[in-house]
Amino acid sequence: MSKLAIAEAMIAAYNAQDVDTYVSYMTDDACEAGYRGAVVREGKEGTRSGLAAAFKVWPQNKAEIVHAQENGNYVVFREHVTRGPSTDGSPLVEPFDVIAVYTFEGDKCARVEFIR
Repeated sequence: MSKLAIAEAMIAAYNAQDVDTYVSYMTDDACEAGYRGAVVREGKEGTRSGLAAAFKVWPQNKAEIVHAQENGNYVVFREHVTRGPSTDGSPLVEPFDVIAVYTFEGDKCARVEFIR
């Protein structure tokens, strides 16, 4: 499976809100972070619990891949994200675009960084 195909499978799992499948593509110490910034979800377990909590608040959350590129150990997506109404009464989040950089170690994703 190419790194691009793995990252696409991660997005498919994300859109299905299947956190177990999503993290199965990650290294044990993988993380999600702001680009060159603070880690927002650390390790498989931190990512699993963080995404599960987000999906509970935004059950209609989806990310559409608008553009994809693979370069060595990196996959870069431009994603269009829609959240839909929240379950906790927080204000509606307008749809937004994000650049996501997936860094791989072998056939596992070690880090996802978001540029927003």
